[in-house]
Amino acid sequence: MNKNLPFIYFLIIIVSIACSQNSIGIFKGNNDIGKTGLKGSVIYDSKNESYTISGSGENMWFDKDAFHYVWKKIEGDAAISTELNWQGNGVNPHRKAGVIIRQNLEPGAAYADVVVHGDGLTSLQYREIENGQTHEIQANIKAPDKVKLERTGNYVYMSVGVKGEDLKSAGGCFKLELSEPYYIGLGVCSHDSTVSESAIFSNVKIKQLDKNIVGEKMVESTLETINIESTDRRVVFNTKSHIEAPNWTSDGKTLIYNSNGLLFKIPVEGGAPEKINTDFADKCNNDHGLSPDNKQIVISHHTKDDSKSRIYTLPIDGGIPKLVTKNAPSYWHGWSPDGNTLAYCAERDGQYDIYTIPVNGGKEIQLTDTEGLDDGPEYSPDGKFIYFNSVRTGKMQIWRMNADGSKQTRVTNDEYNNWFPHPSPDGNWIVFVSYEKDVEGHPANKDVMLRIMPAAGGEVKTLTKLFGGQGTINVPSWSPDSKQIAFVSYKLVSK
Repeated sequence: MNKNLPFIYFLIIIVSIACSQNSIGIFKGNNDIGKTGLKGSVIYDSKNESYTISGSGENMWFDKDAFHYVWKKIEGDAAISTELNWQGNGVNPHRKAGVIIRQNLEPGAAYADVVVHGDGLTSLQYREIENGQTHEIQANIKAPDKVKLERTGNYVYMSVGVKGEDLKSAGGCFKLELSEPYYIGLGVCSHDSTVSESAIFSNVKIKQLDKNIVGEKMVESTLETINIESTDRRVVFNTKSHIEAPNWTSDGKTLIYNSNGLLFKIPVEGGAPEKINTDFADKCNNDHGLSPDNKQIVISHHTKDDSKSRIYTLPIDGGIPKLVTKNAPSYWHGWSPDGNTLAYCAERDGQYDIYTIPVNGGKEIQLTDTEGLDDGPEYSPDGKFIYFNSVRTGKMQIWRMNADGSKQTRVTNDEYNNWFPHPSPDGNWIVFVSYEKDVEGHPANKDVMLRIMPAAGGEVKTLTKLFGGQGTINVPSWSPDSKQIAFVSYKLVSK
């Protein structure tokens, strides 16, 4: 008998373990993240190039994680995609399986994932900072057969697909900064630390991406809502058309937005957009809104004679627009709560200021008269004040004045350029969009934040970070219950 056999067997076992840890198909390792209750595992089928991953764990949410992760390290921009099938009916409908990028393998790490829940809910989850809270952007498609997570620059995006169709963008993006290298891979969480759940991942692909978009660019638009308490987001509609500036109808069921000079409406729960009849007004910009009684729409339309914006009103279900402002350019932003007066930004003799005018037309009244741009006027729900943004102190900041233009007072004073203040219907909050300090004007396709502050004054908080700007939240877009805001995010893609 060969006395070296036990040692040889020992070496074979060690080598097998090392190989299993260093090569699992296209991945290099696998382990449980956090306290999972039951040990997870992965089985790689080299013939079908599929991965059966079993995982336990209480959740992938809040500031901690508990799941099984199959991973490799990577640098640069990348995308990971897979077809995904749950095994069995499952115990908890909140079990999660999907594609994941993480800063490291410690629980509480910054991360993003696209996960399919046991009940079909699909979302882009993200944690911006270590041990911070997890938030999500819910897709408007349930139980897809395939998912993709893309990291481009400092943004993460999700795509989903159903059997027999290609992956399509599900909309929504978030700014997530990861240092390199980071981890990319697949994960499963049972949402019950006493149970192990399994999913099969097939046709798994990891692709390095070029940061620079080659050739002609186009904008992809996503209409979303955000809950101001949880800051979780939900996709209403994603399109390759350029859309802007959602308004929320008073029944809470419909959103109205502009695209290519026209207005459209869409159910808040998602669905097919429907064009609103604006008759001759086919060059509407993003300065539009609804009357307090929800019976009329106000639009800013570039007339044919001089291509300058003028303000019109029409019935909410569509019709022939009625001219309100003869002078131009005029850009609507606010409707008084009593329904009698419109507030707007207008250029007169080379100077942009805030004006008001009776809703049926008449003499306009100038409320501000300072050097630099005053813009975005909107009434408080009690009609006593008008909020607006002004660059009079060097940076664009939020201001407030009495409805007659008196007592103009600065509301924000920080390093950002703050635009388009929108008071909540209950009068408790002001939401606005913020650009970085070096950005002039309110251009499109920039890193921006939606921020919120108490109307009575106090701490300014960031609701979310996104790629947007012009068109994101130019007009009143609060839900009637003051719990949500509608907005548009964007993505640049190659044509």
